[in-house]
Amino acid sequence: MITNRQKEILKVIVEEYIKTAKPVSSNHICKKLKCSSATIRNEMVRLEELNLLEKNHFASGRIPSEDGYKYYVENLMTPKNMTGEDMLKLQTIFRNNSLDLNDTIKKSIEIISEITNYTAVVLGATSKTNRLKKVEVVPLDENKILSIVITDKGVVQHKILFLPNTVSNEEVRKTVELINKLVVGTPINEVSEKLEYEVKPIIKEYVNQYEILYNTFYDAFHEFTDAKADVHFGGRTNMLKQPEFSNIDKVKEILGKFDDVNSIEKMKEEDNGINIYVGSETELTDDVSVIKTKYSIDGEEGTIAIIGPKRMEYGRVVALLDYIKNNLGGDHGK
Repeated sequence: MITNRQKEILKVIVEEYIKTAKPVSSNHICKKLKCSSATIRNEMVRLEELNLLEKNHFASGRIPSEDGYKYYVENLMTPKNMTGEDMLKLQTIFRNNSLDLNDTIKKSIEIISEITNYTAVVLGATSKTNRLKKVEVVPLDENKILSIVITDKGVVQHKILFLPNTVSNEEVRKTVELINKLVVGTPINEVSEKLEYEVKPIIKEYVNQYEILYNTFYDAFHEFTDAKADVHFGGRTNMLKQPEFSNIDKVKEILGKFDDVNSIEKMKEEDNGINIYVGSETELTDDVSVIKTKYSIDGEEGTIAIIGPKRMEYGRVVALLDYIKNNLGGDHGK
């Protein structure tokens, strides 16, 4: 059981360490809390026994442990008020009517990474969450058509397809009709399979140039469904500016994770609200914390994540993400 005084001491240590990246001494806490240094030292020993603090091997003083950060985040942290300057930078983006939603989100995370010196990531929705709503084609020149794939989430993908002159517009129209009849409603990542097993066996009954048409549409869908989550980074190398990452192996590890599609895909946030993951909870590396939120606007879903050292300014980042979520018109009421 942790006492109120121990909570105060832990809060001072976490916040001082966040600010300075230096182990916090009992003398510093004495000045802050007006207690005797013997009292403080005893309490620090107790907090160490509770696994909330740990000794730094290179200097006297204590630093928060992973559990200490978690306790702080869940029980002691208060979101910081945003500075007028931070707010102004973000408002400029939100008031720019020439930006579409994706650009607004990308610009927002670039600003967050710039003002915090952390790495920001936005993961757009993956194609797996979309179902095929309709395929349309528009004839362009003699041997070119524009294929348009529309999903139930409003995602529209265009691709110019090249067909030999021997393929008539009527043949194209029949192929599209067949695809729409058999494949509409299928999750996008299962479309190629459905074309293979349901359209391929019967297309020859309807269309003369079936091989060319089937292969062309199959390739177009395959390319669309192969696209991974749309990932955009802000401040990708900001970790290099943090004292914890002066070790080249740690830098390589975290930058390697940023390049690993599976690591990034795992960062997708399923829960509403703003969620904080410390150290081992992040599934990236034990040396970082990640603060994430899910957004859902006009059928577009995705995740915004801020990655920093465990010594990150949690209260400030939560306030920034909250502001972005609310101003994107996200599901902040939930």
